[in-house]
Amino acid sequence: MRWKTALLLAACVGLTLCASSEKKIVQAREKDPKYQYNLGLFHLNGGNIPEAIIALNKSIALSATNHLAWNALGLAQAMSGEFEEAIRNYQKCLAINPRFSEARNNLGTVYQELRFPDKAEAEFKLAAQDGTYASRELPLLNLARLYFSQDKLDPAYENVQRALQLKPRFALALNLKGLILEKKDDLGGAILAYEQAVNAVPADLTFNYNLAVACFKKGEYVKAKEVFEKISNQVTDLETRDKIAQYLKIIKDKLG
Repeated sequence: MRWKTALLLAACVGLTLCASSEKKIVQAREKDPKYQYNLGLFHLNGGNIPEAIIALNKSIALSATNHLAWNALGLAQAMSGEFEEAIRNYQKCLAINPRFSEARNNLGTVYQELRFPDKAEAEFKLAAQDGTYASRELPLLNLARLYFSQDKLDPAYENVQRALQLKPRFALALNLKGLILEKKDDLGGAILAYEQAVNAVPADLTFNYNLAVACFKKGEYVKAKEVFEKISNQVTDLETRDKIAQYLKIIKDKLG
């Protein structure tokens, strides 16, 4: 029985050591700004915004010069509707690293949300002019969206084309190009752009719906019917479902 007692005591010591080691790891992580930053990103990507904000604030408290943490905190706050806080944190990020164009693009989106178009335009332009920014298609798309919302179709088209030069299968840009061309009464060009957006992301209901409507407007009723029927059972928005039903009824009457 002594050997059993010895084994039991050894196991208990092992468990104590494991618990002690685990406690030290937890304590070390609490004081590690990089770990807290990565934890914040994990929660941010998972949609747990409150936990992301807690972890990112911890990271910044431990190391206030990490511009990436300030940018991520701004993004988390923007996602939770805390726009003024988001602006302040993007600005802190840029004060540390003025060349971090991702924060400029993010700052521009908040300004646009708050209806400060001139400030938004300035930030988007600065980000788009940065040749070292790997995602320049994003501020170019945002510029195009801004101009489209102001009914400035020519600069909107110019910037969406620049975005597509950088990323030809950029579905959001292709869809916006379709909207711009549709508003310019170029239905053929709009249909082509929508088709390219659908080819890039076949399951997107908005792209498909826009394609079907453009085909309907151009009198391509068979194509419009095909696309409307493909998405009709997938659409959950009641207003859109009613519109699709109305379009299909008109097409049925026209095709006989």
